[in-house]
Amino acid sequence: MPTIKSSAELRNNYNEISTFCHTYTEPVFITKNGKGDLAVMSIEAYEEMNSRFELYGLIKEGLDDIVDGNTRPFSEAMTAIRSKRKR
Repeated sequence: MPTIKSSAELRNNYNEISTFCHTYTEPVFITKNGKGDLAVMSIEAYEEMNSRFELYGLIKEGLDDIVDGNTRPFSEAMTAIRSKRKR
């Protein structure tokens, strides 16, 4: 269940919310006038989330290459990699 705090709680209890975000590595949703406004998370959690998005993007590129037929045999790919390492 998400953690939801008001903007007043963020202002008045910043350290408590910061500690929560670092301890549980999950966002705290901040409301303003009773409506969702922000998601606050630690930098570590943000970087991890961003890394996942980058990985998912690379996986999608690979899957798209398979669908488009942009592939080659494993042995051919390994030969190309080995020849680049020898340079």
